[in-house]
Amino acid sequence: MSELSKLNKNLDLSSETIDGEIATLNLGPTHPATHGIFQNILKVDGERILSAEQTVGYIHRAFEKLAERRPYNQITPITDRLNYCSSPINNIGWHMTVEKLIGVEMPKRVDYMRVIVMELARIADHLVCNSVIGVDTGALTGFTYMFQQREKIYDLFEEICGARLTTNVGRIGGFDRDFNPEFIQKLRVFLNEFPKKFGEFASLLERNRIFMDRTIGAGPISAKRALEYSFAGPNLRAAGVDYDVRAMNPYCSYQDFDFNIPVGNDGDTYDRFIVRQQEIRESLKIIHQALENLPEGAYHADIPSFYLPPKEEVYRSMEALIYHFKIVMGETPIPKGEVYFSVEGGNGELGYYLVSDGGRTPYRLHFRRPCFIYYQAYPEMIKGALLSDAILTMSSMNVIAGELDA
Repeated sequence: MSELSKLNKNLDLSSETIDGEIATLNLGPTHPATHGIFQNILKVDGERILSAEQTVGYIHRAFEKLAERRPYNQITPITDRLNYCSSPINNIGWHMTVEKLIGVEMPKRVDYMRVIVMELARIADHLVCNSVIGVDTGALTGFTYMFQQREKIYDLFEEICGARLTTNVGRIGGFDRDFNPEFIQKLRVFLNEFPKKFGEFASLLERNRIFMDRTIGAGPISAKRALEYSFAGPNLRAAGVDYDVRAMNPYCSYQDFDFNIPVGNDGDTYDRFIVRQQEIRESLKIIHQALENLPEGAYHADIPSFYLPPKEEVYRSMEALIYHFKIVMGETPIPKGEVYFSVEGGNGELGYYLVSDGGRTPYRLHFRRPCFIYYQAYPEMIKGALLSDAILTMSSMNVIAGELDA
């Protein structure tokens, strides 16, 4: 037996080989270039991809069933683990879903505080995605630059809630504490310093001829096909569709802010990169507006049946102790109802479909995870492409394993 025959036998390619040209290749689930636990079974002719079939579920954690067995307040940490690159958006989206069910209106200050936190999370999410695209084209420097900046955003999250990655930020009804002076100071420093650092990153890649040659035309999808697949977020806008939940269905007083919706033309890797770059700039604009116009007032709604009272009141007030006990034990009366609420997550429309039968836990809770929806188009987007383009395309789609496999 020749050495080539032995190699083919070891790789188990014989059943998929025609004249020694077409072969089956496993891209993942543990390949480092996939940036997550994904498996794609590719049929390749040399380096040209003929077809692909994706496999999901490697880290499936039954989030929805877990949520259906927990009181409403205890579901917040479950949402952290969806898109863990922008956890606060998941948290706040869930809180607003419950607030829609119980019919409570938030103070203006809560809205603006939430906008600041969510836009910081969006910047952090996009920094991860775009810096990884740079790595996959052979440019590591921008990655190290941007991860330093992401750590500064995590410092801000730590000031708000004490956590960095999986934040558990806020509560149903608002925040558990107001922004402290240290947070405001750190935020102003970040807003002052970040644009220069981000400009250096942009100058490294946005008009870099090598980067453009590698990304333009890689993994394209038309606006028509993107809509047919129910794309949302930067991946949809890169294809030329200007749909953004913040603008089309405003929440958290987003109608108060002046910002643009960046769109692309060809829906390829370069367009997805540029759209996220522009969205980072728009998020900075929104944060500036929210900070400078931050209203006075309460940082939580007046809903004692749902919002935990301050600890010092629990120690000296029987009424506060009763509310605290009922909320923690999940004995708060929840109205019956069926609601859907969505926010503009880092990857697009992140929605919560909640059915309540009046019990202490949701009767049914479904997460609309953007990754799970648009990843279905991945085989079509890489068909006919080179193997290296498959890696780039996956990175530019920003597939997050926790969100995909929830």
